[in-house]
Amino acid sequence: MAGRQTATEAFLVKVFAVVPLLAVAAAVPLAWGWGLSWLDIGLAAGFYCLTGLGVTIGFHRYFTHGAFRARRGLRIGLAVAGSMAMQGPVVAWVADHRRHHAYADRDGDPHSPWRFGTTPAALAKGFWHAHMGWLFDRDKTNPRRFAPDLLDDPGISLVDRLFPLLTVATLLGPALLGGLITMSWWGALTAFFWAGLVRVALLHHVTWSVNSLCHMIGERPYEARDRSANLWPLAILSFGESWHNSHHADPTGARHGVGRGQLDISARLIWMFEKLHWASQVRWPRPERLARKLRTAA
Repeated sequence: MAGRQTATEAFLVKVFAVVPLLAVAAAVPLAWGWGLSWLDIGLAAGFYCLTGLGVTIGFHRYFTHGAFRARRGLRIGLAVAGSMAMQGPVVAWVADHRRHHAYADRDGDPHSPWRFGTTPAALAKGFWHAHMGWLFDRDKTNPRRFAPDLLDDPGISLVDRLFPLLTVATLLGPALLGGLITMSWWGALTAFFWAGLVRVALLHHVTWSVNSLCHMIGERPYEARDRSANLWPLAILSFGESWHNSHHADPTGARHGVGRGQLDISARLIWMFEKLHWASQVRWPRPERLARKLRTAA
């Protein structure tokens, strides 16, 4: 670890984490009777899928773990889409996640829920820390140590620097579309609220739940060096990321839902990229490796 957040960075993290959450809280009364249309739902779903898959396929499986090789256009596209999730610039995101795997649930892990102990009070504190409290920590992961490959890539470094602009685009893009389609300021406003703020907040908390809940509760069919768990209720909203124990058992695998019936939308998209020759050298899970990792009954 090296470096600390500036006061401006710390303030912006709080804004990006708290403002969308407040939007979700306000969404409940707003949803009853006014301010929500099928257009808003469609735009929210579209931007949720675009940005969420940018994180799961791009930031996570591709940039962090190298689960496949991507052609240049797909590589840049994934970096842009993931950046529009408002979870931080690509280099910092990847550095944090590589550090998480290097020290999973041990000292050095930026967001382990087991950091403070195993008592009920400690676990409550740990849940908050793993879910979003760690974002307010002033210590930053050293990108030169954990993501030198991305720092040395001119295209990805450019996308990283454009994160503020992409943040504006991900919030105002839905508003622009909503306004143009309805030809009204009201259509722009409701699209900004639902497909901008609420969509970002929902995606934030689904991603953070993988950090928190998926290291606390769920099934652990595979041996891992940590307490990662598979949590099926999050599988669809997380695009397959909640098969977290399977992922930690085989971090570079392109598919996390390795069992029968384990839906993994991200893996299906990677499969499509491979068929289109946009992706190559995909690291699909090997049955023999998974069999070795499988826990045996006591």
